[in-house]
Amino acid sequence: MTQPTRPHRNFYGRFKGKTLKRSQKTYLNEDLAALSPGAVNWEENPDRTNLDLKSRFGEKPVWLEIGFGGGEHMVHQAQNNPDVGIIGAEPYINGVAMLLGKIRQANVSNLAVHAGDARDLFDVLPDASIARAFLLYPDPWPKKRHHRRRFVTPEHLLPLARVLQPGAILRVATDIPDYVRQTLEEVPKAGFDWLAEGPADWREPWDDWLSTRYEQKALREGRVPHYLTFQRQG
Repeated sequence: MTQPTRPHRNFYGRFKGKTLKRSQKTYLNEDLAALSPGAVNWEENPDRTNLDLKSRFGEKPVWLEIGFGGGEHMVHQAQNNPDVGIIGAEPYINGVAMLLGKIRQANVSNLAVHAGDARDLFDVLPDASIARAFLLYPDPWPKKRHHRRRFVTPEHLLPLARVLQPGAILRVATDIPDYVRQTLEEVPKAGFDWLAEGPADWREPWDDWLSTRYEQKALREGRVPHYLTFQRQG
């Protein structure tokens, strides 16, 4: 059998920011490996074997947060949904360290953390294995020539659609009007229905929403959040 070829993928975000605190380095050294969802990276899994989600979460439905930032929403959902397993993907190591600190403080155990590109995670997630996904305040890439770098492009949306179960919910939150436009154009093309019957459905947050630090910054700067809910067709 021919071994799969690693795809060339450009990455345009940040991997690291300010110098990590000593406590954050401790979290990374002591906690991250145990919270891995499994062999995701090509060096660990060159044959691209699917993740065994049952060995991690048992029979729990599995949710996915793409780019969890500082992790506050992910931990909030884990606390409020102990019967769900949640995987988070985030390449920004400072955000990963912040999440690990919050996990320790909250003492939640129904989480897994991939400290890397969500596209690598899509490579090894089984078809129709994810029951809900979150894309919350993704990098806006405001310049027009950079719009192809946004998550809401076929490069990301088609693999996401593959791993989502029929009927699965995708939530997208953003404060950038043009990101709303592109989301409403591209997400339905990937096999989703927009679940909105009136303005309140995108102007008001979800009932179980926890406002993130990114949203608080947007509100301070006078930008208006939008809350878009989609359902995977099938």
